[in-house]
Amino acid sequence: MKRFINQRPPRAVGYLLGLLPFVLLLLAYMAASAARLAENPNDPLLPSLGTLFDTFWRLATEPSRRTGELVLWVDTAASLTRLGLGVAISMAMGLVVGILAGLIPYAGRTLSPLITAVAMIPPLAVLPILFITFGVGELAKIVLIVFGIAPFIIRDVQQRVSELPTEQLIKAQTLGASSWLIILRVVLPQVFPRLLDATRLALGAAWLFLIASEAIAATEGLGYRIFLVRRFMDMATILPYVVWITLLAFLADLLLRLVNRLLFPWYGGRRG
Repeated sequence: MKRFINQRPPRAVGYLLGLLPFVLLLLAYMAASAARLAENPNDPLLPSLGTLFDTFWRLATEPSRRTGELVLWVDTAASLTRLGLGVAISMAMGLVVGILAGLIPYAGRTLSPLITAVAMIPPLAVLPILFITFGVGELAKIVLIVFGIAPFIIRDVQQRVSELPTEQLIKAQTLGASSWLIILRVVLPQVFPRLLDATRLALGAAWLFLIASEAIAATEGLGYRIFLVRRFMDMATILPYVVWITLLAFLADLLLRLVNRLLFPWYGGRRG
């Protein structure tokens, strides 16, 4: 008898199964919205899909009466800039510190306890400290993202470096390679795809820290807009923004996966 754990759906069926939960959630929302609007047509809690689309379209295409800007795109540009800088700095720190801590024993003994201790600190707990230290401008928001995800990326890269076969390092040294050359030719090509994977896993936390910082101190951004309209229970704006953030996060994850697959096809094959 063929066991369930050995049965794989065809590709087309797999896509349909992946879409099924989203369709069910959409149908459940439509049913709940219709029930609430039938009792109260002005109910703001669960607006209809038409209202959600109209609000999203207005924010994306109609200039604001107050500023003359396209609100959605201004907020998106501000948030993506902060997120991009925070993630890029975290990746650079993860690559450099992770390789040093994982490859050089003296560096590992020195840095590992500090990295572990910092990783245990809840990033949102230090948010007031960051705002006091760096002000309420862009720097504090970027630092929060780095503080939140860099230790995770560093530890992941360090673990990958420590798992490299010792034979590779010994052979490289036998052939006369210096420590710098070993890092460039042996360690870096094998660690970089792991860095992209670690970044993918950290993106969810990065979005969390971004939204939290924008909710407290910002004048534009996706998180700022959500918390600005929450006092008016403007679900017609909040829900499209949540969906938009989810779509942006999904596209970022997809982009990193594609880059990993294109640049390091052997890595995906090895994991599979």
